[in-house]
Amino acid sequence: MNHLRLEIICWSCLLIAMAVSTEAASVWKLPTAQMVYEDLEKCRQESQEEDAATLRCLVKKLGLWTDESGYNARRIAKIFAGHNQMEELMLVVEHCNRKEQDTSHLDDWAFLAYRCATSGQFGHWVKEFMSQKEVER
Repeated sequence: MNHLRLEIICWSCLLIAMAVSTEAASVWKLPTAQMVYEDLEKCRQESQEEDAATLRCLVKKLGLWTDESGYNARRIAKIFAGHNQMEELMLVVEHCNRKEQDTSHLDDWAFLAYRCATSGQFGHWVKEFMSQKEVER
């Protein structure tokens, strides 16, 4: 009887955890170039202009990074869905994430994985996205 009760408690906890993570994931919204620039300024001040720390701070604020798993390839692909290459972009991000993974140096991991992923076509898309703010002015 106690074994069954323990099993029910475990399954209940698992379902609650899944519901909470699903709710948190559904709250995420696509960032705009304006949001990126605003968060970038905050991160520059917090990290005292150090590039790797600034980048990690920014992508965490935008909901694109966790210290446990690195970049969220699916969210990044959603930002650039208009290029109709979501699967390819996710593969690139996931490859670079794994290649540069270093949980003892999180800032470096974020920076090196970003540099890896943006070394090709994706880098041009990032520049286009960021230039949208110039157009908005």
